[in-house]
Amino acid sequence: MRVEFGVLGAVAAWDETGTPLLLKGPRHRAVLARLVVAHRRVVPVARLVEDLWDEPPADAVGAVRTFVGGLRRAVEPDRPPRTPPRLLVTEGSGYALRVARDEVDAWRFAQVVNGLGDDGPARVAERLAEALDWWRGPAFADFGDERWLRAERARLTELRLHAVERLARARIGLGEAAAAVPDLDAHVAEHPWREDAWRLLALALYRSARQADALSVLRRARGMLREHLGVDPGPRLRRLEEDVLRHADHLDPDTGSAVEQVWARASAAYESSLASRARTRLESTAGLMRDLAVTGGGGLESARQHRVAAAAAAEQLGDPELTARVIGVYDVPAIWTRADDPEQVRRLVGTAERTLGLLPSGGAESARCRLLATIAVESRGMLPADVPSSGAMDRPLRAAREAEEIARRLGDASLLAFALNGTFMQTFRRAGLAPRRDAVGAELVSLSARHQLVRYEVLGHLIRVQARSAVADLAGADRHAAAADELAARHDLPLVSVFTTWYRALRTAMTQPLAAALAAYEEAARCLDGSGMPGLRNGLPPLARLSVRLRHGEPVAVDRDADWGPYEPWVRPVLLVDECRHEEAGAALRAVPAPPRDLMSEAMWCLVARAAVAVGERTAMARARTELLPAASEQGGAGSGLITLGPVADHLGMLAAALD
Repeated sequence: MRVEFGVLGAVAAWDETGTPLLLKGPRHRAVLARLVVAHRRVVPVARLVEDLWDEPPADAVGAVRTFVGGLRRAVEPDRPPRTPPRLLVTEGSGYALRVARDEVDAWRFAQVVNGLGDDGPARVAERLAEALDWWRGPAFADFGDERWLRAERARLTELRLHAVERLARARIGLGEAAAAVPDLDAHVAEHPWREDAWRLLALALYRSARQADALSVLRRARGMLREHLGVDPGPRLRRLEEDVLRHADHLDPDTGSAVEQVWARASAAYESSLASRARTRLESTAGLMRDLAVTGGGGLESARQHRVAAAAAAEQLGDPELTARVIGVYDVPAIWTRADDPEQVRRLVGTAERTLGLLPSGGAESARCRLLATIAVESRGMLPADVPSSGAMDRPLRAAREAEEIARRLGDASLLAFALNGTFMQTFRRAGLAPRRDAVGAELVSLSARHQLVRYEVLGHLIRVQARSAVADLAGADRHAAAADELAARHDLPLVSVFTTWYRALRTAMTQPLAAALAAYEEAARCLDGSGMPGLRNGLPPLARLSVRLRHGEPVAVDRDADWGPYEPWVRPVLLVDECRHEEAGAALRAVPAPPRDLMSEAMWCLVARAAVAVGERTAMARARTELLPAASEQGGAGSGLITLGPVADHLGMLAAALD
């Protein structure tokens, strides 16, 4: 029986009729994948044990033999007893997958791509279109970032990207430029680093009689590379723009085929010369993203997007210390405890964790510290439901502590400031920790002033604004807000005013009548437009108005149809109570989840407390009392520097009276 093996997607195998073969469990597929990665070479059993388990069980060798036996029965079901296996063979103390090159899709794909040589565009288009159809998803899609898999997965991914671009080049040469445009457009959107892809897309558009669109693409590429990544377009992109503007003869499809062949060969030589520059450009890009982030608005959003892409690109190069530098150089101070893009955060933290595991033990301490600080900073406000166990919840806290320890040991001020930002982000494990955050802010201000770390000095002042607000020390909060504003004006940090304006609205709400408070929050809401911080903006303006109306005993249902963003589960019971829909409010309280452990958690528990007391929902009351008790001396929610529901002690008093 002829068997075909597939790893361009999930690991699979099929018989000669195309029927999938049952490969049993994930360990069986892992053994098969490891042998595919070995390219017909023997993999010792000891290496298989090392690769399959972080902590091998006592019977690991026997388990490997069981997996191999299961695989043999799956791929050679008709092999007679005591007959040597033909495909998955034993040699010495290990195993090898001895099949023909065309019987593994990844091997066959590489053969096709690397074997085209100087074939003409028709042959290239035919072979590559067929080969790209073999991809069913990412290579080895059912595996994570196993160490033994990284290099092979990266090699296949790069080979596929090269094939996509060469197929497009062949189609353009065949006069099928319009058909090449959609695939190229998707390709550059997913891989904006690849200048040749931008060039091919512009050329395809030009040859489709879309000169304006071609110029737009070239300018888009230039803008992305220069404004967001801080690098200039390469000479080919610049030359193509000039050629499109002057309708150069060699761009004409009737005269360009011979030129295309010369151009393709020259392009390949040029691309190979860029490999050594890629690392430098990635590091430069990450540094520029750090500077771009503090400009706010679109700059912040672009910085986040390209930071994740830069980290992924660095990881594919297989150099963990480079990846650590690319991730860690983005030490942008963070004050808000809710992620703007949780999916980007998950990807970035995953890359940081994988890179940590690859750094040499006992070395690269600075890089290790920055990765740990990144994990601590980015793993902010994590919902309990987002993590599988208490150990996973503790990971960011342990990362913060380890980063701070390394930074203090190294005596590096900028590292310590970054690590302290991570410590701040992990001081929300329970309510009532404003004094701890105040201490972190005070150290940041002192450290940063001594070492001219202006952005972290601003961060320290903003942390202290929040912490002093939590304990109703408005005079102290005023001093730190003024200091932050003064530094921001001197060093052109526009986002700072968003937080200080919101603090002053909070101050007004704590000291002035209803109308003045609502007017102050209306002004503060305007600061959020174009700030580039959806994690802060979403749902905040109506929540601020609700907090003021609740404290003044005013109806809150006026904002019933507002977009409450992430706060909706905790606001809904309060709105239902205001509309006298007590039964529905009780049901909502019974289903309400624990809020994220962030700057708004105390405010959310105060909302739960108010609604639960109103409808007599005792379980919700007990939950709220347990969570709020450590913050008995604070103002509910004021530690955010944005809103407050009033003294926590008042809420605890209401809860105690109702429960007793």
